[in-house]
Amino acid sequence: MRNRGEEAYSYFLEGYNCSQSVMMAYKDFFPEESFKEILSLASSFGGGMGRLREVCGTVSAAFMVIGTIYGYSLPGDNEQKAKLYTKVQEFASLFEKDNGSIICRDLLGLEGRSTPVPEARTTDYYQKRPCPNICLSSASILQKFLFDNGILDENGERK
Repeated sequence: MRNRGEEAYSYFLEGYNCSQSVMMAYKDFFPEESFKEILSLASSFGGGMGRLREVCGTVSAAFMVIGTIYGYSLPGDNEQKAKLYTKVQEFASLFEKDNGSIICRDLLGLEGRSTPVPEARTTDYYQKRPCPNICLSSASILQKFLFDNGILDENGERK
């Protein structure tokens, strides 16, 4: 069975940020020809939105994946908007239940915002940051969520 959580964990260790790591684990949900742009889009959500330490980048990525399934594109489509927002809130509740918060600084035990300069990915960085495990958690929760909603099959592949 495909384990998208482990994929996201590995992508983080390769150097992708948290949001990009979850997006990489779900790249089959996006057109291949536009995936470079999608990774660029996701890059701004790392560190809780540009290291502002707000909503966790893995949660933002999950919301983007959910948006590809339940999203709307026409103004005034309130029925689809409500369906999307329901799914977003369901995922957020699942993530919060497992991780205690959807806010980056809470997950990292930090106060306030960080500087915009990213930290070097050293052994010390990986020892003090739970980010790889948060990537694993978010992508795994999303995999179960999508399975429960009939989007993924029992092997973790898109139906």
